[in-house]
Amino acid sequence: MRSLPQGEANTWVISLFVIIHLIAFASTMIVNDCWRNSNGDCSLKPLGRLSFQPLPENPLLGPSANASYVVSVNQFGRRSFLFNIPDLLARKGWMEMLDQMGALRQTLFAKHQERWRLFTSPWLHSGLVHLLINLSSVIFVGIHLEQEFGPCISFLLEFNIRIGVIYIISALTGNLIAVLFLQDRPSVASSGALCGLLGAMLSGLLRNWKLYTKKCAALVALFLMLVISLALGLLPYINNFSNIGGFISGFLLGFVLLFCPQLRKMSQSEGGLFDLDVKHPVKLKQKLDRPVLRIVSLLVFSFLLAGVTLAVLHGINVNKSCSWCHYIDCIPSKWWSCSDNPVHCETIVNLGRMTLTCTGSDKFSVFPFTNVSQARKEDLCYLLCS
Repeated sequence: MRSLPQGEANTWVISLFVIIHLIAFASTMIVNDCWRNSNGDCSLKPLGRLSFQPLPENPLLGPSANASYVVSVNQFGRRSFLFNIPDLLARKGWMEMLDQMGALRQTLFAKHQERWRLFTSPWLHSGLVHLLINLSSVIFVGIHLEQEFGPCISFLLEFNIRIGVIYIISALTGNLIAVLFLQDRPSVASSGALCGLLGAMLSGLLRNWKLYTKKCAALVALFLMLVISLALGLLPYINNFSNIGGFISGFLLGFVLLFCPQLRKMSQSEGGLFDLDVKHPVKLKQKLDRPVLRIVSLLVFSFLLAGVTLAVLHGINVNKSCSWCHYIDCIPSKWWSCSDNPVHCETIVNLGRMTLTCTGSDKFSVFPFTNVSQARKEDLCYLLCS
């Protein structure tokens, strides 16, 4: 096999994934259309249709992601009564933006059998901040892995698809695990694939431990990226169980697939954070060793995937037997709510003003506009009452 310098390795797989994520986020913001649907009450207004929801609604600079339930309106004079009717979700199509774009949600996935959301939620982000942090980590880790573990001895791997396989399978496995803990609020799972790459990087580092320089620095960098991803997962609408499941999947798949790091003829003094040590040449025997480790990892992953798939198909909801598990996914704060309880509002429209009042409490708010979309009313109701 020809030795490849680091810069020559093909990185088209990760580049393709990054482009898909960017297109998905831009499409989400275009459909969200804050300028029209929120009556101009947006962040970064010069962006027009691409402007973001107000920071109290989405602190990560993103689309509408607050309305938890669909409402039905019955007009009696100036008064409109808003009722929580989840069954209208499928018939009316009145869903919040992340729901419309394919986010995971308990009601939609379990009750309405929308299994296709397993394949759409890994491409969604809750906001621009989430997108930038996620994609910068994907580029850093993914391109490193593509360069380090490029085309291998098998013609099936000649097109350098191993990293893409780990990325996709980790995302889907993480989503399956996330479904077992779903709340009835939208959640995106784009960080699950990133955590899969982090898990694969860790297993590749451990498996080829003697071949690397600056091992501690590599572990610290990996740990920091993982902590950031898990910390973001504690915010609303970013699924942390997908992150955890993706990391476990990537870790196991890394032992299975990442068994032949590329040779590089460079001095140790020129090495980067993850560079191979020239004092330890990689021989064919070393590339093909530890078959037991690969087989055991493959078996463990297969049992994991089969188990969570069966659990999802049988409609198991772990939240029913684990009252504290939801804190792994979202920690309540004075700045946001993690509740998925239904909210009820009634609205009074008078003299160009709209008053929303929470049913069962004294909370109310007066807004200097009336010509807002139904989805916008849902957002305002949720912010007021949750």
